[in-house]
Amino acid sequence: MLSLNKHPSGRHFLQIPGPTNVPDRVLRAIDQPTIDHRGPEFGALGLAVLAGVKQVFQTQGPVVIFPSSGTGAWEAALVNTLSPGDRVLMVETGHFASLWQKLAGRLGLDVDYVAGDWRHPVDAAVIGARLAEDTQHRIKAVCVVHNETSTGVTSDIAAVRAAIDRAAHPALLMVDTISSLGSVDYRHDEWGVDVTVAGSQKGLMLPPGLAFNAVSERALAATEQARLPRSYWDWREMLTSNAKGYFPYTPSTNMLYGLHEALAMLQEEGLARVFARHERHAQATRLAVAGWGLELLSLDPSAHSPALTAVLMPEGHSADALRRVILDRFDMSLGQGLGKLTDRVFRIGHLGHFNDLTLCGTLAGVEMGLAAAAVPHRKGGLQAAMEFLAQTPDGAAA
Repeated sequence: MLSLNKHPSGRHFLQIPGPTNVPDRVLRAIDQPTIDHRGPEFGALGLAVLAGVKQVFQTQGPVVIFPSSGTGAWEAALVNTLSPGDRVLMVETGHFASLWQKLAGRLGLDVDYVAGDWRHPVDAAVIGARLAEDTQHRIKAVCVVHNETSTGVTSDIAAVRAAIDRAAHPALLMVDTISSLGSVDYRHDEWGVDVTVAGSQKGLMLPPGLAFNAVSERALAATEQARLPRSYWDWREMLTSNAKGYFPYTPSTNMLYGLHEALAMLQEEGLARVFARHERHAQATRLAVAGWGLELLSLDPSAHSPALTAVLMPEGHSADALRRVILDRFDMSLGQGLGKLTDRVFRIGHLGHFNDLTLCGTLAGVEMGLAAAAVPHRKGGLQAAMEFLAQTPDGAAA
């Protein structure tokens, strides 16, 4: 017998920190007939997106686009620049930094892993000290996460670059921007990053399926000596085909349609306004959390993420139980705690295609959910956020 499941009316609130809500404009762009990926029309599309995406990375150098998740972009960054047994310096800022560290180990790299408490950003001074001690320059790369999606903590990449330079160390700088690109100010060229890793499903407002490496001249030079096995991930073949707008294997044609539209939306709003919008919504969210009397996971005010907010549950209360209540009662998904934060935090995503009313609806769902789940809290968090948003219009200084 056919089972008819109940479907709630209205749209589902997807307020996890990615994948994010995909704008209708992007969905309509993706929903076009697939074209010949060797034909002239595709070549024009390829050249347009390869040029346009450079603006988001704020780079003049090449950006390689893979049909992949962000994990593939991590691997591509490492295999194109390093050799078996090379030492890499990584920093434990959260779950995704830990996953990148595990991937590096599986590739046969020697990982020097700086322990962290998942509540603070990268300490550039520690990186500088490790590099200063490495007088034989065994460390070939420094790998850090710009915006740690599991914790809501953003690290200062310019400070990391400055620490590397003070140590006069030749290590490459690799940065994960999977949850910050298109949401948080990021400057590949100005900050001297060698490889920037990104994905399509967060600030770029696309479904999952595209991954990116922005590549410096130093990183390109490193490919000639790199001996880790690579085929699918090889930058050289990609860049050769990309010169005319094509790819060495079948690309995600319809996702590239969507990318073209998403880049147009970011350009129309202007990156400076995009970043200011995210900062403003993050500040309003933090005011709501304070109004509820709950605790932010991020302990450094200068490192609070503009893209998401991770909230600690009161002792003895389950974050997963709260999330279930909110999903069942209000049809809203919040981000779960990952790794050592499992069941201890919930994460509110406020990135990508997002405005004031979306945020107010999200915070209303959280406040109603806290009451429905009998989680100790104060009322008024939503009201505090609403007052801030009303008093600080979009485009005004927060």
